[in-house]
Amino acid sequence: MAHAERATAVAHGCTGKGNDQVRFEVSIQALDSALEIWAPVREWEFKSRDEEIQYAHRHNIPIDVTKKSPFSIDKNIWGVSVEAGALEDPNVEPPLESFQWTRGAEKRNVKDRVIEIEFEKGVPVGLNGRKMEALKLIMELNEIGALYGIGRMDMIENRLVGIKSRETYEAPAATILMQAHKDLESLVLDRELFHYKEGISLKYAELIYYGLWFTPLRRALDAFVGSTQGRVAGTVRVKLRKFSSQVVGRKSPYSLYKESLATYSEKDKFDQRLAKGFIDLWALPYKK
Repeated sequence: MAHAERATAVAHGCTGKGNDQVRFEVSIQALDSALEIWAPVREWEFKSRDEEIQYAHRHNIPIDVTKKSPFSIDKNIWGVSVEAGALEDPNVEPPLESFQWTRGAEKRNVKDRVIEIEFEKGVPVGLNGRKMEALKLIMELNEIGALYGIGRMDMIENRLVGIKSRETYEAPAATILMQAHKDLESLVLDRELFHYKEGISLKYAELIYYGLWFTPLRRALDAFVGSTQGRVAGTVRVKLRKFSSQVVGRKSPYSLYKESLATYSEKDKFDQRLAKGFIDLWALPYKK
């Protein structure tokens, strides 16, 4: 966009405490280090949110923040994060007004509900039997999940700049989709690949958190993750209850589950006599 606008600088409104400043500036430098970066809020060194609010009012800048509700809110389709105000005491329960999407869930009389999500190559493509473009599916799942209060998180962050921060999050669709996706992976990926990808997922999340999106490692991990998703296809049924979601069924044409090996009924074809030899070999390095 800077190139399209023939701009020589990029400005952002981050403070000097957050991770977002790192993500913006590392990305800008990785893409075009010749661009200048301006961060007025950080450079002007406001001493408090009250000062920032007063400045905005003085210059007729429209903001939703007030002294009575001084929360800092970041919101996009994937979730909401809230900090500041009463949340700065990590021992204080988050006030109801700090929640944006799931507010009022504790008072709603909602019945248990089962939804079905369809995946193709690891990507959600359908909801309750209807084919759906991913963006629309996420928006609809956010609305459904928010009714049940699903996706609330209250956590202490270890920020990249070296401080601990307390924030609350709401991510209804993300919570449900990640739960369903991981469950489907457990059905179609072999044990070693599934477990190894768990570690890769943590590293991938860390790269994003640290603002290292435009890096060779992220591109390499993309290639690995992409190679694991070819058979992550099928449907997952998720039961929604107030403040919780639970996978209650899953099926895939690529399922590695074999009832004849897992069952304890007369259909059992697993030769249990082989287990002793396997255990003896497995224990051999540790025997005394």
